[in-house]
Amino acid sequence: MTSVVLGVDLGTSAVKVSAVDRTGNIVAQQSFDYPLSYPKPGYAEQNPEDWVNGTTVAIVNLILKDGIKPSEIDGISFSGQMHGLVLLDANNQVLRPAILWNDTRTTAQVTEINETLGQEFIDITRNRALEGFTLPKILWVKENEPEIFKQATTFVLPKDYVRYRMTGKLQMEYSDAAGTVAFDVAKKTWSKTIQEVFELPASFFPEVIESIGYAGNITESYATFSGLDTHTKVFGGAADNAAGAVGAGILEPNMVMSSIGTSGVVLKYEDNANVDYKGDLHFFNHAIPNKFYSMGVTLAAGYSLSWFKNTFAKDEDFSDFVASAEQSTVGANGLIFTPYLVGERTPHPDGDVRGAFLGVDGTHQKYDFVRSVLEGIIFSFRDIFDIYDREGADFDTVVAIGGGAKSPLWLQIQADIFSKKVTTLRNEQGPGLGAAMLAATGLGWFDTVQDAAKSFISFGATYEPIADNVVKYQKVHAAYKKAYAATAEISHDLMNYRRENAE
Repeated sequence: MTSVVLGVDLGTSAVKVSAVDRTGNIVAQQSFDYPLSYPKPGYAEQNPEDWVNGTTVAIVNLILKDGIKPSEIDGISFSGQMHGLVLLDANNQVLRPAILWNDTRTTAQVTEINETLGQEFIDITRNRALEGFTLPKILWVKENEPEIFKQATTFVLPKDYVRYRMTGKLQMEYSDAAGTVAFDVAKKTWSKTIQEVFELPASFFPEVIESIGYAGNITESYATFSGLDTHTKVFGGAADNAAGAVGAGILEPNMVMSSIGTSGVVLKYEDNANVDYKGDLHFFNHAIPNKFYSMGVTLAAGYSLSWFKNTFAKDEDFSDFVASAEQSTVGANGLIFTPYLVGERTPHPDGDVRGAFLGVDGTHQKYDFVRSVLEGIIFSFRDIFDIYDREGADFDTVVAIGGGAKSPLWLQIQADIFSKKVTTLRNEQGPGLGAAMLAATGLGWFDTVQDAAKSFISFGATYEPIADNVVKYQKVHAAYKKAYAATAEISHDLMNYRRENAE
């Protein structure tokens, strides 16, 4: 009999469920979209029931449309959108819509956290407080919806709620717990200091298990609802960035991930908690037991390129549009683009800075602008690499995924700007494959996640840095690094002007 595991990738706008066999082959995939709600400016919410229903519909379609037999599904695990707050009452009923990672209502609570704990908060959580994280959302509800908060006995994150509905067991796992910023990352436990300072009872914080940890079997009630079988085991799963790192094979200290989606992520596997990035990078527990990962974020990576194309080259074929940059030169003929279209996160946590083209003159052609956008996005990643260099991090391989892995030119630009070998994945499936690998390891198909990677992941083309280009890019990046300080005040003035004159 064929055995498969299901990797549930619970995203912000849709869930995708992949059925994966013992060799890492994806035998079937189903997805289901669900809505987001924006009740006020800066608010972003979802109904947790939509996640449960969407996941269940995808599973039902795998069974009915793709012919996956329930008896063949041995395990399920998850990749989940991070930081979303699901508040539950004493009967584990949802008290209000989930507040999502991209909700920015919590500026006052972030200020409160920083002023109350300061450096001690970074020492405990290994992160700076930001609006997207979960703890500020908890404090917002406590301060603004006290009647609801009085009823709250615990909380979970999105994928944990779906797992609870499947198993009847309420738990969180380490990689998502770290992303709440109420967690002592090095000690792998909820922070008593944070609980006491913000008057949150220890009982409010759920049990924490490993990403490959067994959470429970499918319950009879969920089996009836979904068509699954009660023999199917369910495992902890991971935050989407941790699961994505697993699915991209970032499982050794010498490896870094370069991911270009709408936003961009540079993520590094960390062997232990001894490294200290001083809060300049996010630092979280990994999906691999007793391991960690660090990451920096560019808010408008792929978005910068899609914005430029949609604005100035709407009717061009996308591949031709990107390839036109080959007509330009290394350094885009002296043109620099800063990709701060929606503010920036790393290394400049500044919501009001905005992008710029610098060095524009009458000789520049459209292909120079395209090249400068491609390079500017990677320069923003290089800024993150500089933090690693500052702290003596040692790595030699960059795994490129997302939009940046689809263009040979852009891959070579990455190798040259990073001055590192850049490799691709032969079959890029991202967080969903990572979730399936966690289930396969939890079931005992493999001894470790690294062993699962040997069967599930294969690497593709490799790009080596070109020495002459590396030298040129070092000079251009030195100019790029001055751009934030030179333009931030102007950006802030213009943003204030826009607010004052908004209708």
